[in-house]
Order: sequence, then structure tokens, then C-alpha cells
Amino acid sequence: MRRLIVLFTFALLLLSCGSQNYLDSATLASAIEKKEFDFNATKAFPMGGDVIGILNSMPNASAGRILNLDPGYGFNLKKDLLSVSLPYFGRAYNSNPADASKGGIRFESKEFFIKESKTKKGNPLLVITPKDQQTSYTLTLEIFKNGSAFLSVSSNDRQPISYDGNISVDTR
Repeated sequence: MRRLIVLFTFALLLLSCGSQNYLDSATLASAIEKKEFDFNATKAFPMGGDVIGILNSMPNASAGRILNLDPGYGFNLKKDLLSVSLPYFGRAYNSNPADASKGGIRFESKEFFIKESKTKKGNPLLVITPKDQQTSYTLTLEIFKNGSAFLSVSSNDRQPISYDGNISVDTR
């Protein structure tokens, strides 16, 4: 009887850990081809150990290396506009102005270059480089078959940071 309970519990755990589909494959392929979609960030992965140390030193904190994000962070990609709004946790080598709205990684670009390739597993890989920003950013986005995605952001004046999230398409 105990074996049956353990086996049943294990089966339920396996079923609940199945991958979640965010978009059907046809919609995802069309969005990638048109290069018009939203990336919705759900988790941040700071690269610096000092950031993790600071986060863990706060009361009631158990940050680890993954930070869960509130909804509303990510970027919107259209043919003529890239609008980015991401939080930043890491070391900046040039300070931002005192204006709090300038914190994080926030910009709009009308002049950007997208290089598309495939990973070894066949996943689409987009490297987006804005050309009209004072700070040089490189956004590397790997998109998986279920619509989830992994974004790495590197800059000339900050430590790199990565984000986990998903792709969505505006159907209006």
C-alpha cells in the first residue's frame, strides 16, 4: 500500500512538472519571422556574486541566484521600434542620473539591427543591437519551442544580466 502511495505521488509530480506552452508553434514561428512580439521577463539572474551577497544580507531575504519579477518587465519588438523596460541588479561602471525613472535598462530605439541564427538544438537565436543609444547594448534572445525564452543583456558600462520569460503576441 505504501508503495502504491509513493508511486502515485511520484506520477502526480511528473505530470505537474510538464512544460507549459505559452504559444502554439505556428503563431510563434510567424511572430519570429515578422520580428514583432513581446518578451515578458519573469525571473532575473544577476551575474555578480556581490549582488547576491547584498540581497541575501537583507532581512527576510533568501534571494539565491534567481529573482522573481513582477509583471510588466520585458521588451516590445516591432519592425520600427524596440521598447525595453527591464530591472537591473548588478554593478554599473557609469552612474545614472539621480532621476529614479532612469534606473534599470530602459530605452526606446528606432534604429536597431537584428541578427537571426539557430542554436545547436535548433532554437531561434536573435541578437538585437540598438544603434541610436548612448550606451551600447546587446540583447541576445533564445526562443524555445514552447514560447519560453532566455534573454542575456550585455552593455559597455554594466555587468551582464540574464532574464527568463516568455514570448507573447499582440492579437489586436
